[in-house]
Amino acid sequence: MSRDTVVAKRYAKALYEVAEQEQTIMETEQELRAFVEAVSGDAEIRKFINSPNITEAVKLQVLASNFEGKLSASLINTIKLLIQRSRADLFESLLAGYLDIQEYKLEIAHAKVYSTYALSDQEKTAVAEEFGTREHKTIRVENIVDPSLLGGLKVVIGDTLYDGSLAGKLDRLEKSFNRRV
Repeated sequence: MSRDTVVAKRYAKALYEVAEQEQTIMETEQELRAFVEAVSGDAEIRKFINSPNITEAVKLQVLASNFEGKLSASLINTIKLLIQRSRADLFESLLAGYLDIQEYKLEIAHAKVYSTYALSDQEKTAVAEEFGTREHKTIRVENIVDPSLLGGLKVVIGDTLYDGSLAGKLDRLEKSFNRRV
């Protein structure tokens, strides 16, 4: 694990603990996710934050004027601290660390669900409930469209693959025939 990852995890743990005390765990996640997406999705913002020619005071002033009221005080303070310590490159690692802690503490698992078409919200909910029962966790579903499946679903939760795709079933059928020959 790199030194930056360790540092980001420390900030993430501190942010999570504050959010837990304030009972704003999910809100903090949404705000942090939106902030990281805004920063990583805009080259001008990244350039501004990482520019050595712009003083820390100016960066903090711009940050405060643009995000005050939109982000919680604890998140703004964490972001300011990262900028003051020249660690603005850790924003994405901060989000990843926060999500890891949150998923562990709240028993949330991330499921990548591969299907031949985009699943509706109702279908995602059904998949989350089915696999939540199996895993004894709350499941967050990320749907990935994969036309090569032919039909059915392939679900990946952590290191476990649940292959209910038509291609997977045909492959298992072929292997069972080959064992008998």
